Amino acid sequence: MKMAVLSATIQFHIPHAQSLKDKRMVSRSLIDGARRRFNVAIAEVDTQDRHQVLTIGIAVVSGEAGHARDMLEKVIQYLEGHADGELVGIRRG
Repeated sequence: MKMAVLSATIQFHIPHAQSLKDKRMVSRSLIDGARRRFNVAIAEVDTQDRHQVLTIGIAVVSGEAGHARDMLEKVIQYLEGHADGELVGIRRG
């Protein structure tokens, strides 16, 4: 059985976050929304101790590589469009 697994790490700068609680509100909204909409594995994966930097990891699994690529791009576009902060980097892995 063929299987495609793709991942990405996305980092945002959240200048208005004055505490980890402020950042958590942004991360919860993004992560929960993407999980509901796309049914992907997504979580905050790094920089948990920095209140103005949010790093999110995404993993997509599909039986077809093309479908996995499309899904990953749609999730990235969703996060970019709904983030209450500035996208500073994307690393596809």
